[in-house]
Order: sequence, then structure tokens, then C-alpha cells
Amino acid sequence: MIELYSWPTPNGQKVHIALEEMGLTYEAHPVNITQGEQFEEGFLRISPNNRIPAIVDRQGPGGEALSLFESGAILLYLAEKTGRFLPADPAGRYRTIEWLMFQMGGVGPMFGQCGHFRNQAPERVEYGIERYTREAERLLQVLDRRLGEAAYLGGEAYTIADMATFPWVEVGERLGQRMGDFPNVLRWRDAVAERPGVERGMAVLRERTVKPEELDEQARRNLFGAREE
Repeated sequence: MIELYSWPTPNGQKVHIALEEMGLTYEAHPVNITQGEQFEEGFLRISPNNRIPAIVDRQGPGGEALSLFESGAILLYLAEKTGRFLPADPAGRYRTIEWLMFQMGGVGPMFGQCGHFRNQAPERVEYGIERYTREAERLLQVLDRRLGEAAYLGGEAYTIADMATFPWVEVGERLGQRMGDFPNVLRWRDAVAERPGVERGMAVLRERTVKPEELDEQARRNLFGAREE
């Protein structure tokens, strides 16, 4: 049994999707980041950086419990645990890890900042909006070029790199992006969205989602002070 500590945001959803795609038994525990629950002492013991998601695998290596934070590390662990969605051949493996790191180091942080300045900042900051909207557009251009070369980010097979990136692309319109400008991304997004495991993963904890405009000032501070990663 895997204990999942998460919230229905892109970084949480990528792990939700992986657990569903891999057919692993898990229990989802909501960590309401709009209410500051990520700062509670119990969660800190699992996630030292006070970020969602985090997991505890009760049957980890050697049968011992293992806790992990950082969504990229979790995806790699789950792929290796199940032997799925991470190619065995070295070239395919590192190509997948390359695009996973692209999401972790580029898409996630930049899209997250774009979403913050456009939808969550307590006051409008034009410089921040312009800077991160342009960067989100640039990253989508990189993805579009890659997906013009291959069916999926890692190559011709669907992998954890796609699981990691899909939830962020899903919010592209909310980041001021004209998604029609990225036809290869749209083709890929639609194909990934049709997967039953993705549908189930995106639905995990969804009923708890709060719209940005519904957040009070304290909730906005919680989000600003404790981003997902």
C-alpha cells in the first residue's frame, strides 16, 4: 500500500496519474495547501521542504517503509518499482529522464510562476505577468518541436515524462497561451487525455479544487509561501 499526500494541482496530478497508470494500490490523503496544511509537523516529517506531493510506500525496498518527496523522484521510483513507463534501454531511459528533467526544471517552475502572477498574486505586477507568460510560450514552442519529431516526449512510447508534463499543459489557456499555436502539443495532449489512467488520475481529489478567485488573502499567502515544488 502506498500512502499519497497530495492536492489536485499539476505537481500532485502527475503522481496521481502514475499511480493509476501503474495499477498500484494507494490511499490519497489531501494536504490542503490553500489552508497551510503543508506546514503541519506531521507532513514535514514526510516532506522536509513542505511541498506536495509526497508518498510513503509501506512495502518499499527490502520490505521496509520508504517516504519520498519531490514529484520527479517519486515518478522515477514508481517506474522502477513496477518496471513500467521508463525504457530499459539506456538511450531511451536517458531520453525520458531528459524530458522529465525539462518538466521539473522548466515547465513546472515557469508555468507555476506564470499562474501565480496571472491568477494568484495579491496585486497585479505587469512585469511578472509579461516575463512568465513569454517564458511559458517559449517552453511550449520547445515541446511543440519535440512532439513534431516523436509521438511522445521520450520517443514513440508513452512514459513518465508525459505523465509529468500533461497536467501542466492542461492549464495552458489559463496561463494566457493560444494553444492552437502549438498543433503538435495539442495532438499529444488529446492522445494522453484519452488514456483511462490519466482520466482517473486527474479526478483524484478534484472535488477539493478551489478556483483562484475564490481564495482569500491568507490562502493566497499560503500558496505564495509554499509552492508545490
